[in-house]
Amino acid sequence: MTKHDAVARLMAAMTLEEKIGQLNLLPAGEGLVTGAQAPTRLSERLDSGQIGAIFGTKSLATARAMQERALAGSRLGIPLFFAEDVIHGHRTVFPLNIALACSWDMDLIHDTAAFAAAEAAADGLHQVYAPMLDVSRDPRWGRVAEGPGEDPLLASRIADAATRGFQGAGLGASGSVAACLKHFVAYGAPQSGRDYDNVSLSLEDLLEIYLPPFVAGLQAGAASIMVSFNAVNKLPMHANAPLIQGWLRGGQGFDGLVVSDYTGVKELGPHGLGSPALIVARALHAGVDMDMVGEDYLTQLPRLARDGLDAPEAGFSLTAPQITGLIEDACRNVLIFKARLGLLDDPFRGMGGDAPPRHDGRRLARKAAAQSAVLLKNDGVLPLAMDRKVALIGPLGADRVNMLGTWAVSGRAEDVVPLDQAMADLTGTRPAVAWGANIVDEPWMETRLNVHGVTVTADPRPEAEVLAEALAAAHAADVIVAAVGEAKEHAGESSSRLSPDLPAPQRRLIAALAETGKPLVVVVFAGRPLALGDVIAQADALLYAWHGGIAGPEGVADLIFGAAQPGGRLAMSLPAHPAEVPLTYACEPTGRPWPGQFGKFLTGWLDMPDDAPRFPFGFGLGYGAVEYGIPSLSQGAATAGQGVELRVVLKNSGAHPALETVQLYASDPVARVTRPGRKLIDFQQVALAPGENREVVFVLQADQFAYPMAPSLEAAAWVRDPGLIGLHVGPNSRDTQMTELTWLS
Repeated sequence: MTKHDAVARLMAAMTLEEKIGQLNLLPAGEGLVTGAQAPTRLSERLDSGQIGAIFGTKSLATARAMQERALAGSRLGIPLFFAEDVIHGHRTVFPLNIALACSWDMDLIHDTAAFAAAEAAADGLHQVYAPMLDVSRDPRWGRVAEGPGEDPLLASRIADAATRGFQGAGLGASGSVAACLKHFVAYGAPQSGRDYDNVSLSLEDLLEIYLPPFVAGLQAGAASIMVSFNAVNKLPMHANAPLIQGWLRGGQGFDGLVVSDYTGVKELGPHGLGSPALIVARALHAGVDMDMVGEDYLTQLPRLARDGLDAPEAGFSLTAPQITGLIEDACRNVLIFKARLGLLDDPFRGMGGDAPPRHDGRRLARKAAAQSAVLLKNDGVLPLAMDRKVALIGPLGADRVNMLGTWAVSGRAEDVVPLDQAMADLTGTRPAVAWGANIVDEPWMETRLNVHGVTVTADPRPEAEVLAEALAAAHAADVIVAAVGEAKEHAGESSSRLSPDLPAPQRRLIAALAETGKPLVVVVFAGRPLALGDVIAQADALLYAWHGGIAGPEGVADLIFGAAQPGGRLAMSLPAHPAEVPLTYACEPTGRPWPGQFGKFLTGWLDMPDDAPRFPFGFGLGYGAVEYGIPSLSQGAATAGQGVELRVVLKNSGAHPALETVQLYASDPVARVTRPGRKLIDFQQVALAPGENREVVFVLQADQFAYPMAPSLEAAAWVRDPGLIGLHVGPNSRDTQMTELTWLS
């Protein structure tokens, strides 16, 4: 019997109420209550067969107990599936997703996802709400911490690698989990960077920037998708039938599971879409199979299936048979998902598995932390000799909790080796430690920390006293390492920041340390791109380490002392000023600036010079010295059916090994519409020993230069114009060499 046959037989035996129950997705937070205590809503739902899945279980024993109770409460013995937010690791917390994106290493991203999957599966989980694929170009938005950065090609390759890592040999295989691509779609482009806010953008941008990572995840076999909170072009995504039923299911052929986000169906009411009955009908009609937390499906669908819905004020109407048919479709999707997971054959599938060795995860986490950190500046200071006398100064030098970063729901701070200990373990000498600055310096910061759970508190001493202590340690050392940045609660969900920069006390600290004349290494631990301002000039070396997970500080120590080589490249541009956002390398040209009376408007800002220091997408330094030869093409003109090779020779003329990410961008100077000044179309990573030469070859195809034209979503088409294409190759999006190719047809 095939999985579909098994599902068909099961559905034929189910009542309407049982089918609606399968669409209910609840959190495990209430737990199970036995004895004389009043039962929880969760236990009541389990006992009556009114729940299809649970998220947020924290142990294998809890998951097993809930599965046993659900099977006992279901007339037909239908099992639950269990889900969790496994965003950048499970028990082993890896660097933030934005940090992992800066590795540009798809094997690494695959391996971290696979390890997280194995740990999650061993805890009885079947589905993870990951990978998060929200392209974003606004560092004010806190959830950039969870995402793949600003570029759709890089995000698409991450989607492919992470999905394959999570799902392994296939759903139901040992150590694998179902990936859930999120958040569908354009959640990363909210107005003013405010979380949950709505999005208005061209269909061309939707198709070219925000949807490609989802296409890549679907092509990699992703089994499920989560819908986003925002509205896209006036239509909230939980009711967006054109994008879910039209583009996703119809256009992409997706036959997997679509789940709501947390109370996402219920929030259609505040979006302005009507009564509880109307929003449920609209969400179900749009293609949302499971209702997370709100239980609106459970309460509204029985009456809707009996009476139908006619809402002329909303231009929406469904008959009772139509609603019943939609319930059937959604329930079938849930049961097929469970069948693919192997749960209809064995409800306890995976609950007897062993977790992978923790030490293997720690090694992988340390490697990931080193490869994710981006060296932004190095005036001959790094790497440090092991015997240098170091003063470690700043609020994050001995920190554990904030290293985990946002959305590390199963992580434990005690697993973190802080930077002072990591440096001592590596060199045999503990650095002189002084804190010297606070993370908490504004009332809004203290409020936000109290909301999320305090992890960093203000130093009660006067700042002058704290600073004096730091300077005393600095003067006694050979070199200063300043560990600064954000608290983990300053990034993540509902953590938008109006001014994404370093806290003022930390800026004052770095300025004072620079005045000592001692070599100054600044390490930034953060969850978003921060405008670094004067710190760039004040630091002799600048390392952007993000929130690196349980082994983040160890990876930083490896880089500082040369036990690992810097190879990270920015997945998101760093602004020169906190107000210079949104920001992307892929800007479209305008008619101005141009030489003449308006020539003073070069950046667009009267109060910021054009040469203000900024770090573009793709930027990063290494300890090697990689030189690029002149790029060449196998032919200067080609027809659409031909492949063209672009070749460039790299040489590492330095004394250290190098891991170089060679980036290829394209520009289309004459097109039907305005096109980006340059767009990433390919990249390769190359390891180079000192003195080594290596030729890198890119094979170009005509479809890499196509772009969408979309009078409507249904009529969208990808077009390509013959003519001249600019090809830009180099170590980042700014510092490139150009050659030209002509497509003849």
